Amino acid sequence: MTEQDANHPETWVTLAHLLRPQGRKGELLADLHTDFPERFADRRSVSLRKPNGSIQPATIESHWLPVGKNAGRVVLKLQGIDSINDAELLAGFDVVIPVEQRAELEDDEQYITDLLDCTLVDKEHTIGLVEDVHFPTNTAGARLSEAAPLLVVRSPNGDELLIPFAKAWIESIDLPAKRIQMHLPDGLLEING
Repeated sequence: MTEQDANHPETWVTLAHLLRPQGRKGELLADLHTDFPERFADRRSVSLRKPNGSIQPATIESHWLPVGKNAGRVVLKLQGIDSINDAELLAGFDVVIPVEQRAELEDDEQYITDLLDCTLVDKEHTIGLVEDVHFPTNTAGARLSEAAPLLVVRSPNGDELLIPFAKAWIESIDLPAKRIQMHLPDGLLEING
């Protein structure tokens, strides 16, 4: 990875967003940006992206998946971060890896970054461009793993639409053509209006 690559966000994949200290020994609570939290067990070398975009290397000493109100998040212990004060300095950073180190996916799975800028089509009607993907959360902010992600779609007239990315509604995804073909239930688009 060259220093120039560090300045290009498309060369990095975000695994987690550090929220705040969790415990007294430098542990950090983080929102997951991956469907593979168990892979933190196999990954020690990561990078941290500061809010200003600069990148610094980091080493994961340990991790665990909390239960209760923080279920759906991860707690990370990073090498050299040994106190609450140390951990507070990292709140707001992203845990990132180079894009070429992304986990392998099953045939019916896609990376969020690959869905961005895709045209969403319902039957033969263009709905708009995918701008983001949101994951439903509980009142504490922890991700609801059983709920379908929401595609944030910008319509041709500028409206923001939230479309559940439910497997049952997906007809095809053509990533090279940047096209997602869905069969949305009648009335769904009117709910967004």
